[in-house]
Amino acid sequence: MTTSSTPPGALSATIATAELDLGLPTLSLLRSRLPEVAEQTVQSIIVQVPAYTDALSGPIGVNIRSAVELALGGFLKWAGRSAARSTESPLAPALEGAYALGRGEARAGRSMEALLAAYRIGARESWRQFSRTAVETGVQAATMARFAELVFAYIDELSAASAAGHSDELATTGRVRERYLNLLVRAVLAGEPAGRLTEHAERAGWRPPATLAAVLLPTGHAPRAVTSLDDRTLRLDELPGVPPDEQSDLTVLLVPDADGPGRAAIVGVLRGLGACLGPAKPWALAQLSYQRVLRARRLGLTPAGGLVDTEEQLTALVVTADPDALADLRSRVLAPLADQRPASIDRLVETLRAWLLYQGRRDEIAQALHVHPQTVRYRVGQLRELFGDRLTDPDQVAALTVALVHPSPDVPASAQP
Repeated sequence: MTTSSTPPGALSATIATAELDLGLPTLSLLRSRLPEVAEQTVQSIIVQVPAYTDALSGPIGVNIRSAVELALGGFLKWAGRSAARSTESPLAPALEGAYALGRGEARAGRSMEALLAAYRIGARESWRQFSRTAVETGVQAATMARFAELVFAYIDELSAASAAGHSDELATTGRVRERYLNLLVRAVLAGEPAGRLTEHAERAGWRPPATLAAVLLPTGHAPRAVTSLDDRTLRLDELPGVPPDEQSDLTVLLVPDADGPGRAAIVGVLRGLGACLGPAKPWALAQLSYQRVLRARRLGLTPAGGLVDTEEQLTALVVTADPDALADLRSRVLAPLADQRPASIDRLVETLRAWLLYQGRRDEIAQALHVHPQTVRYRVGQLRELFGDRLTDPDQVAALTVALVHPSPDVPASAQP
C-alpha cells in the first residue's frame, strides 16, 4: 500500500466544473444557520451511529463538531464563489480537514465503516436542513435538484478524503507497531528484565498473556501457523543468539497460553509443519522456552508427526544437558566392555539398554531388538558375567540408566521402548 501525508487533491468532475447559483439571500441565510445545521448533524450521528455515542463528548467532540462546521462552511463558500474570479478551490481546507479527521478516527480506534456511516447520516441531515432553508427563500426546482446533487457529491469527496486519511494512518501505525513488536520479541528472547519488557509491550500496544511458549519452524510454514494461532502471537524471522550459518531459514514464534487445555489445540495447528514447541513459561521468562527449543533442535530430536513437543522429550533434554559429563559417564559405566570386539560392544550395549528400560522382561526386550528371546537370554548372560554385581547395585543401575537412556551414536536407537 502506498501512503501519503497529504489528502488527495483531485476533485471529481461533478464538483470541479460545477456551478450553482443559489442567490445571495439564500446563501446568507444558510451561512447564518450553519452552526445550527452542524449541531443537528452531529446529534443525528450520535443517535444513529453507535460508535459515536460516547465519542462526541469532551475535546474529541469539539474537534469533530469543528470539522463538520468546516466541511459545511466549505461547501457554502464554494457555492457562493464566482467562477470568473476563482483560480483556486475553496474546498481545499475542507478536504484537508476531512483527511485529518480520517487519520484521527483511525488513531482513536474507530473503523472506516463507522466513519462512512457518520458521513451518510451527516449528508442526509445536512441536506434536510439546507433544503428547508432553500425552500424558505424560494429556490426554483431545477436549482434545488442541482443543489441536492452537489451536496451529496461534495459529501462523497469528503468521505473519500477521510477514507484516504484513515487508510494512511492505519498503514503508518501498522509499520510503527510492527517495529515495536519486533523490539518486544527481541527483548523477550534476550531475557531483559520484566520492567523493561512491560514498557516494550505498552509501547507496542500488546497485551501480555499469562504465558508464552517458543516455537521454531521453517519460515515457509510460519504464515500458515500464525493465522491459526492467538492473534497476540509474536513472530521473528531469525533466531537471536544463533550464528548465521545455523539459522537455516527458521522462524521463532512466541505463542500465548500454550499450557493446560490450550496446548492440545496448538499442537494440532503445528503438527506436520516440522515445528519444535517449547514449554509454556510466564511471558516475561519466555527466553527459557526459547533456549529449550534451541537445545532440542541442536539435539536433533526426530519430529513425531512432524512436530517435536519438548514436554514429551524432557528426559532426553535433561540427560544431555551436559554432553561432556554424559560422555564421561558412559565411558565409565561401560568400562567392563572395553575388551570386547566393536561389533560385540554394539550388541551388548543395545541389549543392556533394553534390559534396563524393560526391567529385564525378556520377551519385550526381544521384540524391541527384533531378536529371538534365546538371543536375549544369551546376551544378558554375557552382561552379567562382564558387569557382575554392578547390575544389582542400585547406584550402578541408576548410573547405567542415565548413561544409556538417550540414544547416542554408540547406543543404537532400535532399543528405544
